Amino acid sequence: MSERFETHEHDVLVIGAGGAGLRAAIEALGQGASVGVVSKSLLGKAHTVMAEGGIAAAMANVDSADGWKPHFRDTMRGGKLLNNWRMAQLHAQEAPERVKELEQWGALFDRTEDGRILQRAFGGHTFRRLCHVGDRTGLEMIRTLQDRGVYMGFDVYMECTIVRLLTDGGRCAGALAYWRETGRFVVFKAKSVVMATGGIGKAWPITSNSWEYTGDGMALAYEAGAELMDMEFVQFHPTGMVWPPGVQGILVTEAVRGEGGILRNKSGERFMERYDPKRMELSTRDVVARSIYTEVKEGRGTEHGGAYLDISHQPAEYVKKKLPSMYHQFKELADVDITKGPMEVGPTCHYMMGGIRVEAETAQSSLPGLFAAGEAAAGLHGANRLGGNSLSDLLVFGRRAGLAAAQHAKEVSAPNLDEGQISAGESEALSAFQRQGGENPYAVHRDLQKVMQSLVGIFRTGEDMQKALSELAKLKERAAHTSVEGSRMFNPGWHMAIELKSMLTVSEAVTRSALVRQESRGAHSRIDFPELSPEWGKKNNIVWHDGSAMGLRQETRPEMRAELKEILAEDQ
Repeated sequence: MSERFETHEHDVLVIGAGGAGLRAAIEALGQGASVGVVSKSLLGKAHTVMAEGGIAAAMANVDSADGWKPHFRDTMRGGKLLNNWRMAQLHAQEAPERVKELEQWGALFDRTEDGRILQRAFGGHTFRRLCHVGDRTGLEMIRTLQDRGVYMGFDVYMECTIVRLLTDGGRCAGALAYWRETGRFVVFKAKSVVMATGGIGKAWPITSNSWEYTGDGMALAYEAGAELMDMEFVQFHPTGMVWPPGVQGILVTEAVRGEGGILRNKSGERFMERYDPKRMELSTRDVVARSIYTEVKEGRGTEHGGAYLDISHQPAEYVKKKLPSMYHQFKELADVDITKGPMEVGPTCHYMMGGIRVEAETAQSSLPGLFAAGEAAAGLHGANRLGGNSLSDLLVFGRRAGLAAAQHAKEVSAPNLDEGQISAGESEALSAFQRQGGENPYAVHRDLQKVMQSLVGIFRTGEDMQKALSELAKLKERAAHTSVEGSRMFNPGWHMAIELKSMLTVSEAVTRSALVRQESRGAHSRIDFPELSPEWGKKNNIVWHDGSAMGLRQETRPEMRAELKEILAEDQ
């Protein structure tokens, strides 16, 4: 044990207190494991709260023809068949059960006339499938899971940042962290670790993601020896706020379109007729985001470089009841009454389909003892995620990760902690204090965001991404020479210096993967390779740390089972 630092020991350490982390913690507790949950910010501040529209689950409460098979088919087609098909199958089959469980634990949902959970339409879903609470579904989910977890008794370590995963003989053994308030280090010893840290949106300047989303979990796993997968697939949500500048990127839920919202350009044309005449506004997110981007690029955008999204043709009371958060958000932040006029929206970096590579059944990464779930894990969503699938994803695979982590903890002996790793982690974390007269980490972060927005954004070219790689190399060099002043207490510049390393790692992984994938598929759009390639449709990009540099290889995906192929071949 580390004598120098405060140390906590658990069977299962969960990193991240969003939906996936909380669901994993609840499951592990149910197995009798001792569970610690580490949260970079405060409990309840999780990004799951931003998921407003609903939880996709084929409950068939509104459309009786729905079932797991159409849900599986929609998910695979939305992901352009690059999904881990076994994850897509488990997700579609288990989601209704997970929603019922949430209801038993006290979650409130909007109801049908006969008292069942109401479901709404969403882009890419054949049936009305999203179980919701107005447009505050994620908030209700977090409230329910937190209450459950606190009641069951997990230990919570809030405002605590992990800087390094610890390993013991090729397996995960815990983590080194620091308290954000005091800057003091703390060591966690654990037989199993569940990574549930969400996405990477803060590497882009216009994002719906909040400050926590710096790709820490993926970077930590990568540094510890786990593989990452599908890193080129970054989803730009078609509708974020574009005005005023202070709120740029804040999410405008897809539920606005699900409830009948219409997109128009500055001339008042309903432009989705041009891009997807069949599904219009309820096309998949990659298509709608590219359509808005194209309208703006070709000079048909609105005043502030977006498109108009209008729901004011619906009765005012209906809008306020169905979309209470959106009504208040626009009223307070943009001084717009959405019951009377249109919202101005544009694409915003929203979700990461790629992440830590995991096994479908157990959510275990390629590093024994390290599990991952939710947005930090890859596989389920393929090349593009359907709206609503993230909330059911974190319930289904959060549960599976917690279960497998607890079982793993029962089977292995307590790990040994390596003082050398702890000391190395400590000195690396403190290095910015040792350097004098270096650059401000915020300046490097701002330039990183510019590079990612302009060179690795919604549309990509080989030339741009080659340029991005050389820019990233320079930024990495600059980041290694940043310096911070003052003490370790409440020092945001220091936190940024640490997070910068994670953002540079994931940005490089995104760029390298996107450069070699010479096709357009889902959220990855190449101007120089606009078509789908049958060859690339069979492959996933795998990224790993080969000691000194970033390794990249392709792996052919396993053949899908015959009965699942039949489901896919059926017409809607």
